[in-house]
Amino acid sequence: MAKYDKADLERRMKGAVESLRSDLGGLRTGRANTALLDPIMVEAYGNKTPLNQVATVSAPEPRMLSVQVWDKSNIGPVEKAIRSAGLGLNPINDGNNIRLPIPDLTEERRKELAKLAHSYAEKARIAIRNVRRDGIDSLKADETKKEISEDERKRGEAEVQKLTDEIIKDADAVAAQKEQEILGR
Repeated sequence: MAKYDKADLERRMKGAVESLRSDLGGLRTGRANTALLDPIMVEAYGNKTPLNQVATVSAPEPRMLSVQVWDKSNIGPVEKAIRSAGLGLNPINDGNNIRLPIPDLTEERRKELAKLAHSYAEKARIAIRNVRRDGIDSLKADETKKEISEDERKRGEAEVQKLTDEIIKDADAVAAQKEQEILGR
């Protein structure tokens, strides 16, 4: 078992929050956001390739995304990948570029997206709690090996819990902000 390392625990917990931010960045809010297409994988050159490795995505207008495919032979696969991504976007292929008008979100779709944001936040909270458990386990192992006293272990556990509470509060704030954005409040 690894020795207790507060800096490592904090880094891993903050990593879960950053991962949450990146997941939430891909959710539509009614405005054009290039991060919306980040999770899309394209069948190109015989492999599944991230869209940003075969094309440039830009937002020329507030309600429009433009995808400029570098290799014209990939326009079809890129268009197909965007259509099948379940984002509710309808690609317009003009032969050189793919334009994606961002439609208004229906109330029903807003609620679905808010639920999805909530589930991303729950995954982040679970990841943070798993890091907390690792930290407490390593404190107990250090105590068992007589490297620290019972009081030091208890202090360390309180420290880990305090850190966990702070980071979970950060994750909740990030998710709440995104839910407000999605619901248009």
